[in-house]
Amino acid sequence: MHTIDTDACIRSMTVMASGDLDDLIPVVHPQAVNREAKDEPPACRGQGPAAFAATAQWLRAAFADLAFDVHDAVADGELIAVHCTMSGRQVGPFVSYDERGEVAQAFPPTGRTFAITQTHWFRMRDGQVVEHWANRDDLGLAAQLGWVPPTPVYLWRMARARRAARR
Repeated sequence: MHTIDTDACIRSMTVMASGDLDDLIPVVHPQAVNREAKDEPPACRGQGPAAFAATAQWLRAAFADLAFDVHDAVADGELIAVHCTMSGRQVGPFVSYDERGEVAQAFPPTGRTFAITQTHWFRMRDGQVVEHWANRDDLGLAAQLGWVPPTPVYLWRMARARRAARR
């Protein structure tokens, strides 16, 4: 059984996959922070719906057909946990950033599909997401997309993609 808060969390994930800023405003608090944004572009590191929309755009630039298949959602007061499978297809470079907001790594598109399990954690305030963090299977993602183990050709493509992302 879902509560209103778990429904808001699941809605925020659906919007991340296929919505826009206007869709995030009702479910993301103006002071919301995404703890995962530390590895994302600088525009994602702010607060509120605009920062969450920047994360959505960053993900969708790399992954087409992005989807979150929710398996379970539980609430304990203001804390919500959502267990899901994220899936998609890599169509653009996936770029990660360092603490200064500079390009750290760039994984060029492989065209491959992926499906990995994740757990997303949300803290709620006034029926909206005010904090988000996640546990992801990043190694599973890298293996499914062919990032690891890297071939010499893929390492060369990574270096080119990193240079392009820094421009």
